[in-house]
Amino acid sequence: MDECLVIVDRDGIIRLLNQAYGRFLGVDPAAVTGRPVTEVIENTRMHIVARSGRAEVAQIQLIQGRHMIASRYPILDRGRPDGAIGIVMYRNTDDLWQMNAQVRRLVAELDYYREAMAESGAGAGTMIGESAAIEDLRARLRKVAAGDATVLIRGESGTGKELCARALHAQSNRASGPFIAVNCAALPEELLEAELFGYEPGAFTGARRGGKPGRFQLADGGTLFLDEIGDMPPSMQVKLLRVLQSREVEPVGGTRSVPVDVRILAATHRPLERLVSRGQFREDLFYRINVVPLDVPPLRERPEDIPLLVEHVLARLARRMGRRVPAMDEDAMALLRGAEWPGNVRELENAVEAAFYLSEGDHIGVEDLPGGLRRSARPAAPQGTLRQVLDRAEREAIEAALRATGGNRMQAARQLAVSKSTFYEKLARHGIRPHFRSDSDDPERP
Repeated sequence: MDECLVIVDRDGIIRLLNQAYGRFLGVDPAAVTGRPVTEVIENTRMHIVARSGRAEVAQIQLIQGRHMIASRYPILDRGRPDGAIGIVMYRNTDDLWQMNAQVRRLVAELDYYREAMAESGAGAGTMIGESAAIEDLRARLRKVAAGDATVLIRGESGTGKELCARALHAQSNRASGPFIAVNCAALPEELLEAELFGYEPGAFTGARRGGKPGRFQLADGGTLFLDEIGDMPPSMQVKLLRVLQSREVEPVGGTRSVPVDVRILAATHRPLERLVSRGQFREDLFYRINVVPLDVPPLRERPEDIPLLVEHVLARLARRMGRRVPAMDEDAMALLRGAEWPGNVRELENAVEAAFYLSEGDHIGVEDLPGGLRRSARPAAPQGTLRQVLDRAEREAIEAALRATGGNRMQAARQLAVSKSTFYEKLARHGIRPHFRSDSDDPERP
């Protein structure tokens, strides 16, 4: 066994020290058998456990300047202590802390994917919205999902292209298989091939000892989602095209091809037709992936879906934080509906999340929304015809001038830079009668 093991009798004499422990201590197990454990193992408590009969589990022990984690268990004969068995669980506490950090990271990752699967597992039903654009997208998804055709999902950044891909997978015959996503723009060119196709042991410096399967192999029997495929380097486009044609991948450093059964979903926010005309994207690859095109509408084209999206985000945040779902007031909601949202749903989610944490109590107001959003809000559209808008502005300017001059019509006319006759005509047309502090204040009074 790889773990360090020692057995002592009731008097603390070593009866067995395995090879792993001998290598760790730098001693010959046969040579130390029969010697007191206190002479062989530094800071040991084996002799104490052998007499007391009480176990000591996961205890820190300093040996040769290193802190180890050891457990000591008594050997009982008819209930009486008759020796002890010691096992070193970790030969260095750094190993324990690294494992704990890894476990915490994996648990956090598991929680994230559980939440993501809970939101996306229901398929197209999780695409929040009731607008005509979303209903049309749902209908197209249902038609396309059942087959194995390659789908190209197009839309601006942040519109939810991956959510659309997950919905396709969840409604397909491959729903029980894996859904593997890879962002073609996030990986350097020299790593993208190894990530997609895997590599054999020793394929390059730093490769894992046993090699590594690629995303195509991991997605076997399921769906592979190639996000931002428009950013794939030209050299990789050739290799991807070959895989799509042959349905076989050849790992880096390998000599044989591996068959794969994978449905390809691709997505991009870039104009592929323009890239093809410039020679930046292969035309044959474009036709290979553009079998069924799907367009995800930007948020600005479906503002009626914003209240539903806001409600969904707030409910998710409230569940995560154990809070009551706050209500968003009408002014704040109107501001959200009037925003341009160049970042689409992702930008909306970030704004709502910021407001959730900045708000107090169960209410979100305009003041809780991000400052940039408040400053960039579009002004409300004017009410009425142009003539009505101009008349209101003119009346407000005349009334403001009269208030500033205490009702003196001559001074108000000069302030507005109009003649006395024109000013009087406008007073009559708008039905404005100045109010004076006293009759004698009006210079025009006969």
